[in-house]
Amino acid sequence: MTTRDGVVLRADVYRPEKPGRYPVLVRRTPYGKRVNDLAADFSEAHYFASHGYVVVVQDTRGRFASEGAWYPFIYEAQDGYDTIEWAAALPGTTGAAGTFGQSYGAISQYLTATQRPPHLRTCIPVSAYQLAFENYWYNGGALELGWMLSYFVNMAEAVLAAGGDDEAIDELTKLKVDPAVRFSALTEDTLRHLPLSDWADRLGRGAPFLNDILAHPANGPYWWATDLSRQLFNIDVPMLHVGSWYDIANRDTPKFFTGLRESALDARNGHALIMGPWAHQLPFNQPTSGGTGDIDFGPEAAISLVDIERRWFDRYLKDDTTELPSPPVRIFVMGENRWRDEQEWPLARTAYTPYYLHSDGSANTLNGDGIVSTDLPADEPADRYRYDPDDPVPTAGGRFVGGGVADQRKNQSRADMLVYTGAELTEELEITGPITVCLHAITTAQDADFVAVLSDVRPDGYAHNLAEGIARGQFRESFINPTPLEPSTPYEFTIQLRNISHVFHAGHRIRLHITSSDFPRWDRNAGTGAPIGTDTTLRIAEQTVLHDSRHPSRIVLPVVPRPNKKD
Repeated sequence: MTTRDGVVLRADVYRPEKPGRYPVLVRRTPYGKRVNDLAADFSEAHYFASHGYVVVVQDTRGRFASEGAWYPFIYEAQDGYDTIEWAAALPGTTGAAGTFGQSYGAISQYLTATQRPPHLRTCIPVSAYQLAFENYWYNGGALELGWMLSYFVNMAEAVLAAGGDDEAIDELTKLKVDPAVRFSALTEDTLRHLPLSDWADRLGRGAPFLNDILAHPANGPYWWATDLSRQLFNIDVPMLHVGSWYDIANRDTPKFFTGLRESALDARNGHALIMGPWAHQLPFNQPTSGGTGDIDFGPEAAISLVDIERRWFDRYLKDDTTELPSPPVRIFVMGENRWRDEQEWPLARTAYTPYYLHSDGSANTLNGDGIVSTDLPADEPADRYRYDPDDPVPTAGGRFVGGGVADQRKNQSRADMLVYTGAELTEELEITGPITVCLHAITTAQDADFVAVLSDVRPDGYAHNLAEGIARGQFRESFINPTPLEPSTPYEFTIQLRNISHVFHAGHRIRLHITSSDFPRWDRNAGTGAPIGTDTTLRIAEQTVLHDSRHPSRIVLPVVPRPNKKD
């Protein structure tokens, strides 16, 4: 097809074997329209075509078979509109169109829907960001270093291959831990390279937009151009929003659901939310695995998303009178390992309960005296640790591509880690909803990061990470106007740990650890307050965490009453 500005985009079209007129489903991807078919005998395109849909799988602008220049997301709204209207007019279609896809392919669906193509009836985005500054390439003001660089290296290779630049491809291949793996992690030396601004030159024409990302290290018009949180009111079709607890889009999937129920032009009651226990790259085109990192969440976690998607599409594209499940929210409650239906998100019955940090001044390591409890703090000594950006805390699981559950005890044995552990629980404790840490801290640097990780400590000692977050000090008041820290001055930092649904069993313990790095997940804070990408040296900082009556550092848990087992 040809876009409104004359660019040719190419797609594969899958049709049912039986002649007739069918609704059309569109999937747009920058990763190669044939990748899914080549990777497995089963693909969602084959599945939907065999269930009575014409399926269009398209390479986005500037990727693989499609012409033009690729720039992440900037063309997806208008190209998506043009594609929907073209696909709805293909021979053998009814004119009713829907969309599906994961990650980039999910974000492109939201962007397309903001343009309101006349033939679009419904969308099913899986694992999508809202593209806001505070939670995409950056998170809490820190750069999402590990996955971003790996992603851009991989994307650059395809651009360079199209141009026949084998020498440049060979140089990029040397940066990978395993060149045979798509989106392979990068080597330790590669990730430690400074200054970060060098990456714009290293990737060159393979990823010219990286320079723009590094040149806009605060919120503003550059980000607003695609920020979906600012455009939800334009969307007027029902959507099934699918996300997961260990997904990099954990924050945003529920925000799409709640935001559209509040502000969408039409179909405000036509939105549903599914949150499962998976990581980002769940195999949504086949029954999902029950495992995420170290944990297998049991047989109930292994659902077939394409079956759920097909029923949704049948309802909105084939006028199927079969009613969808009435509860608009379906969540997987980890620990209990069961699906549960709810009416809203967050849950109306949630009791947001503060758990305060306590110690006698020696909370360092899991063998220290740090405690977390609902007791209010008294006059207590502060905890201290030294942050050395040249010896950062290594990433251990979490919400990123390739993340999931990992034992936190090795990290929690480090001296630059403050660990606060609760008493053994005497009964079940469910937390379902958003988690926030309010931290009172001091640094000797002009800028500092504070990382918080919530864990469930099992009776055998395994520390199962549930949620994590980061706050970069200069963004404590605003993502638009960052301000440096005054060394040795106490500040309150808000660390968003995002969403969760989990049951702590009796005999388990709540644990929160605080530190200043999670590398290579996030870039290392050099402590200078200089613009990101410019630092060439790293400074050691002394960090102090306060938890007295005037500085009540705490984690606020979304406690949900457990059902009475006698009932």
